[in-house]
Amino acid sequence: MCIFLPKFHCELNFIEFFWGAVKRYRIRENCDYTFTTLQENMPKALESVGIHTIRKWEHRMKRWMGAYGSGLGAKDAQCQVKTFSSRIYLKSHQRIPETVARQLD
Repeated sequence: MCIFLPKFHCELNFIEFFWGAVKRYRIRENCDYTFTTLQENMPKALESVGIHTIRKWEHRMKRWMGAYGSGLGAKDAQCQVKTFSSRIYLKSHQRIPETVARQLD
């Protein structure tokens, strides 16, 4: 499967978030600027990013694509994505259970 993404829209490419997390988690913290250390730390860094986190980034990307697809500009799309961010609804007592939410995806 191949997904074509527009240029200059890193918010649509969740691999950018993945690489950012990998670099923050292990690579920068344990860096002595040698290739050997990089080879040792890279597998650990890649495994450190959980599937739950990757799915959050995927859902965020889908919200961005929906906002752009409805004709919104970058600023309005950002407002819409923030409005429907999962962080806002985490403490809601009217939240849809995670199992039901997965079935809707």
